Order: sequence, then C-alpha cells, then structure tokens
Amino acid sequence: MDLMELLKSAGAGDSLGEVAGSVGLGNADAERLVGALAPALMRGLQKQTETDDGLQSLQRALASGNHQGYIDEPQRIKSSATRDDGNRILGHLFGSKDVSRQVASHAAGSTGLDEGLLKKMLPVVAGLVMGSMSKQATAGGTSSADGSVGGLLGQLLDRDGDGSVMDDIMDMAGRFLR
Repeated sequence: MDLMELLKSAGAGDSLGEVAGSVGLGNADAERLVGALAPALMRGLQKQTETDDGLQSLQRALASGNHQGYIDEPQRIKSSATRDDGNRILGHLFGSKDVSRQVASHAAGSTGLDEGLLKKMLPVVAGLVMGSMSKQATAGGTSSADGSVGGLLGQLLDRDGDGSVMDDIMDMAGRFLR
C-alpha cells in the first residue's frame, strides 16, 4: 500500500480534493503533490517508529489527536487549526522547519509545482496522513495480525511486499533525490 492508497482507502480523497481545489489544483496535480511529499513523510514516520518511545508517541497521537476529523469532515482541512496541527506533526516527523522547507523545495523541483504552494500544502498533507492512519488503525484496517500502528506502517513502507522495508525506503529516497 502506498500513501495515496492509504488516503483513498480512508476516504481522504474528498479532503484532499477540497484543499487542492481551494488552491487551484486539479486531482492529477494533487496526486503528484502527494506522491512527491510521500517519501519524506514516510521516512519521518519510519524514523519515529524506530524506538519504542517514538512508536508509543505515534500511537498516542493517533488515538487522541482527533485527526480522523480531517477525513470525516473535509471542510475542516482548510482551517488554520488544521494547518497548525499539521505543522506540529511535521515538527515530530522532521524535527525542524528547515527540513520541512527542504522537502517542499525538492518536491517543487520534481513536480514543477510552486514551492510556496508546496510549503502551504505540506502540513495539510501531514494532517491527512495522520487522519488516514488513525482511521485505518481504529477501524482495524490493517492486514497485520494485531491491527497495530506498527503493522500499518509496515504495510505502507513495504511497498513490494517482500517483508523488508529497507529496500523500499531506499527506493523512495532514490526517487526523492533525483
């Protein structure tokens, strides 16, 4: 499962469409945007789960963050509170605003989309990712035996289904750095 599949399966398509339309993007550009941001977001999530504390923190955030509202109520995705929450999520995933800016800059270069637009969209996409993960995890929407957040992340990161995420992360990183 890739990030776009996660968003669609959780019902985030309407929310993504809502915010994309508000900034003048069509569906194809919104998918390119998500595709360009996905490797960095997935690496950030993977890094968070490398320690027990990071995994527990992510599980707590998914359980208590009310992120599902970004999926269930698409109009919320355009609010300043959503952007603020997305920036907090990015702080946890990337550690600094500089990394977020670099991610947006690189994604702009690879998609041809405006860098300012990508900077604006990055926290929104982060919120949608958390909302989608929260919805999938609480609905038992993972194929892992325990339905855990770790199982969901494993599904997202193991794109080729070979049981190892390292080759998939390296592939995503390679495409991100091109």
